[in-house]
Amino acid sequence: MNEMREIRIEKLTLNVGAGKDQDRLKKSMMLLKNISGIQPVKTVTQKRIAGWGLRPGLPIGCKITIRKKQATELLGRLVKAKGNKLKTSCLDDSGNISFGINEYIDVPDVKYDPEIGMAGFQVSVTLERPGFRVKRRKIMKRKIHKNHKITKKDTTEYLEKQFNVKVGEKE
Repeated sequence: MNEMREIRIEKLTLNVGAGKDQDRLKKSMMLLKNISGIQPVKTVTQKRIAGWGLRPGLPIGCKITIRKKQATELLGRLVKAKGNKLKTSCLDDSGNISFGINEYIDVPDVKYDPEIGMAGFQVSVTLERPGFRVKRRKIMKRKIHKNHKITKKDTTEYLEKQFNVKVGEKE
């Protein structure tokens, strides 16, 4: 197989939205640190939404971005928490996978922490092929040709081959 056609994980992002509740935000940060071993970053609001009581600069969530080998290892554990099954609605046409985990204790090797309580988080995975850098670089940006883009079918085959994940309608 052509090495330029091989799919790889570009990044894996774990995200928790806590809203205005700062106590929940602190617990969410502890949760993400327990799962990944990396200190999460707070996400802050950009807009004022008076109805929700939000103002610019207010921390409302936290996230972690993981890349390379560590992302591959963690994704293997996270799909096991979903029973190695994902819905087709979790995949998009650009090579992205998104799903939620309702209770963090479903993830293998993660113990219940009474200080955190029960909480869930979102997982987003971005897949790419070698050569995708041309769409992000600063000088001479170019579009990725449609034959080189990642389709739902490519994503499904990658998940089945690498992580033994069944992709279908029922979860």
